[in-house]
Amino acid sequence: MTRVTFISADGERRQEVDAPTGSVLLDIAQAAGQPLEGTCEGQMACSTCHVVVDADDFARLPRASEDEEDMLDLAAAATRTSRLSCQIILDGKMDRLTVRIPGEFNNMQGM
Repeated sequence: MTRVTFISADGERRQEVDAPTGSVLLDIAQAAGQPLEGTCEGQMACSTCHVVVDADDFARLPRASEDEEDMLDLAAAATRTSRLSCQIILDGKMDRLTVRIPGEFNNMQGM
């Protein structure tokens, strides 16, 4: 199992979730009720699943592909530690991963 902490855009809400190793972060976020849309279902045709990875955790992630970096160029409020959650597969090296949900503007359905 891999523990992931989701932090709301305003920093006031934290949710810790235990996820099976090998899970996709977007799927875990959606199952936990986090407001990430993932409109393209992991095909990297949108940036609605953009998250900001904690700076201390960012180096533990595999490098983003060129396609992912191109999609992140379209994400509102992207930072140097932004990633698409549909491209993050949780493994043992990512235990205690912390990510921030950028904000409601990221969600096309307003959930």
